[in-house]
Amino acid sequence: MVEAQQRRLKLYAYLDARDHHRTYLAVMRLFTSTLLADLSAGEVAGALAGAEREGRVEQGESRIENVIARLRQLVEWGNLVQGRREVVAASIAEFQHGSVRYQVSKLAVRVQRDVDELLRVPEGAREVSRELLPAVERGLRQLGSSLSEALLAERHGPSSTGARRAGEALAEQVTTLFLQHAELAATVRDFYAYLGQVVTRNHLAPDEISGFRNLLVEYIQRVVEDVLRHTPAIADALAGLARARVELLRLLDPTDRLGGEVERARGRSAADWQELTDWFVDRPGRPSQVTALREATARAIGSLLASVKRATSGGGLLPGRRAELLKLAAWFDASAQADAHELYAATFGLYSARHLLPAPEHDGDDERTPWRDGPMRDVTVSVRSRGDRGARGRTSRIMDDPMTEQSLLAEAREVDERRAAAINELSGAASSLAETTLSQDALGVLCELLTMAMAQRERADDTGSAADPVRGLRVTVRHAAGSATRITTSGGTLTLHDSTLALDHEGQDAPS
Repeated sequence: MVEAQQRRLKLYAYLDARDHHRTYLAVMRLFTSTLLADLSAGEVAGALAGAEREGRVEQGESRIENVIARLRQLVEWGNLVQGRREVVAASIAEFQHGSVRYQVSKLAVRVQRDVDELLRVPEGAREVSRELLPAVERGLRQLGSSLSEALLAERHGPSSTGARRAGEALAEQVTTLFLQHAELAATVRDFYAYLGQVVTRNHLAPDEISGFRNLLVEYIQRVVEDVLRHTPAIADALAGLARARVELLRLLDPTDRLGGEVERARGRSAADWQELTDWFVDRPGRPSQVTALREATARAIGSLLASVKRATSGGGLLPGRRAELLKLAAWFDASAQADAHELYAATFGLYSARHLLPAPEHDGDDERTPWRDGPMRDVTVSVRSRGDRGARGRTSRIMDDPMTEQSLLAEAREVDERRAAAINELSGAASSLAETTLSQDALGVLCELLTMAMAQRERADDTGSAADPVRGLRVTVRHAAGSATRITTSGGTLTLHDSTLALDHEGQDAPS
């Protein structure tokens, strides 16, 4: 598995190659620009000649010997695959260049497609496709009726024209539903990634604060309101489809199978439907993306209010020197090399004889690297905001505190011993759990494992199981209509309706 992942990660090597990465990018764009591209080294060289004249690749990259070297390197990385075909050639060299053909691999097409899409993405925020929420809700409602029609048509005649058309309509609705949800989820992720990038900045200009205030107060409010308004109906529709999910997946299964390694369309597996459900519906221990969206919005508004408070506070100096630093950067950009050194010395007071830095953590090899390309150094908030290099805050805490360390270790040992005793008590009571009175510690461990086991159940008639990873005690909950499991403890009785409980320790089953 690890080796397969490493091979796939090599598909990205041409994007950050030490040399000739522009040539590699041009070659990959050439192979992914058409369907079923089958090119020889000579054809690639001819295409690179135009790119070389336009300055998109370096001079000499269109020479046939250089093109062959680049193509072989892409084959080694796994982006291209070699093939052969019969050609009519006037020389051995022409035969070698024309008979060896190159095609692009499937995964390399996806990598290049993602690269081109990334390069086209602007730096600003991405609009959330809120209009897809009612479309998803409407599609789920229609899917229920379409599933009923397809099942009815199948009963009348599995091979009839009506059954085939009903199955095709059902597949069309499922594909459309998952495409709509994928676009919605992608726009939400991109928008909140941009939002997290800007609201966590320490200093914002007044015009930026005004723009983000409108963005948060108006736009995000509409997004969250739309999501919360449509989520209950979507959750109800998903719960209704969950009961008929087996029949739905059976109808979507193609009769002309393409093999076990085929990449199926979304919505054709139970995992796809579970992922769709988890986006809208909370589960024990697994909050939905709707909940995460609401919490992220609250954090973003809190960060913006903190930035506004810093910017509008009346006491002391301004919270940042952003404008001054931008003005200084413009001076550096417009000055010559000698003037830049004088400006640097006059601004920061760090002349060449006084330019002292702390010793690095390890020896570097960047003594010939210009300072503008060298590693960045962190500037403390006091220096960045007030120009004050004085130390602030309380005295640092003593890191070596043996008394506290021993007390914490003793507390950890006590907790571990109590948990071990509780698990031993549960293991001993596995065969007669109904007649045993459990202690509070044993009840706590049982409830912890019981909660994790319940979280594994999607429906009430499913079976859930959870185990202690250290001592191997496993709790299994099974559905049993009409029965009840009672667990007596020193503080009361715990009753599980329509369920049976089984304890398993070291391979021995002990149903209650």
